[in-house]
Amino acid sequence: MSDEVLTRIAEALERLRPPPAEAPDWSAASAFVWHADPDRLEPVAQVNRVDLSLLLGVDRARDTLVQNTRQFARGLPANNALLWGARGMGKSSLVKAVHAAVHAEEGGLALVEMQREDLPTISRLLTLLRDAPARVILFCDDLSFSHDDQHYKSLKAVLDGGVEGRPDNVVFYATSNRRHLMPRDMIENERSSAINPSEAVEEKVSLSDRFGLWLGFHPCSQDEYLDMIRGYCEAYGVEISDEDLRAEAVEWQATRGSRSGRVAWQYFTDLAGRKGVRL
Repeated sequence: MSDEVLTRIAEALERLRPPPAEAPDWSAASAFVWHADPDRLEPVAQVNRVDLSLLLGVDRARDTLVQNTRQFARGLPANNALLWGARGMGKSSLVKAVHAAVHAEEGGLALVEMQREDLPTISRLLTLLRDAPARVILFCDDLSFSHDDQHYKSLKAVLDGGVEGRPDNVVFYATSNRRHLMPRDMIENERSSAINPSEAVEEKVSLSDRFGLWLGFHPCSQDEYLDMIRGYCEAYGVEISDEDLRAEAVEWQATRGSRSGRVAWQYFTDLAGRKGVRL
């Protein structure tokens, strides 16, 4: 093959390769969303979050994550964190609220959210974040993996085993409904069908072990559920008697078939609307 042909092939491949992402204006916002193809970090002017003081029933997880994030913001050692457990109990809300609280205290702390589907691009994102003039919480919400899903390998290398590893100015926080990020039947299938069952299971389960913090979220009690709603009422100035709140909130919970922080907020949203209070 001639040099001219090789040159044309090289030039064609160069044109097909996506250009490197431009560094964002880090002063434009404290939160960003990662988009791939083309690679870019989009600033978020108004983050959808609640105040840290309004997240009730998760005191231990809240205090642990605040301390870990505060250490990270100060340039001290900090762990990657996996927030796992019951749906609607405030896992992603806690990450966003902790970021806001610690950023207000320490400054220089950015939140970058990426979608699970974009995990194969995480090495390109980290290359961009490595030069950021800020400490960065890289956040992936609802992280889980299904059968034949190989995205976990991209994350696994970054969390612990890659040659470059995680940049010193980046910490990874993820939320999931599963502690081991894989469905139980997937783990059992690996165990029953593999030549070496323990190694096959370890390959997938070990991803969770790369998170230094495991913070569990469990279904709330009825008293905690009512306390959440009362806290929202006090914060936003919605007036309702304890008797009416209890009767309405319990009925709302019964119609939903579940009780969680999300259900508490949904009831409160309805209540505030009926009372003519803007949120």
